[in-house]
Amino acid sequence: MTRKISRTLMATLAACLMAFSSVGHARAVDETPSALAMTGDAIFARPVLFATTIIGSAVYLVSLPFSLLGGNAGEAGEVLVMGPAKATFVRCLGCSRTGRKPESVEQTSN
Repeated sequence: MTRKISRTLMATLAACLMAFSSVGHARAVDETPSALAMTGDAIFARPVLFATTIIGSAVYLVSLPFSLLGGNAGEAGEVLVMGPAKATFVRCLGCSRTGRKPESVEQTSN
């Protein structure tokens, strides 16, 4: 029984991660986090957000029959799974908002 739940949870997490095909189209973030913010994010915030994503996935799976009957399965998935997953995987290290840092391009004059 535990093995089946574990496989289901891992499959759900893998499906959520594959759903991030729009990562390249994420909002640009114009923040310059400090070294302390990056360290705190890497050591404390990301593991907590990753655990929140896993727990949210499990809660979503358990509540899926009820949310399907209620007609809000998409909203439940967005709040319980996608929101924490975006905060975990699509946010730059140390930034407070979800998005990607714009790639800087240096121009040289001839």
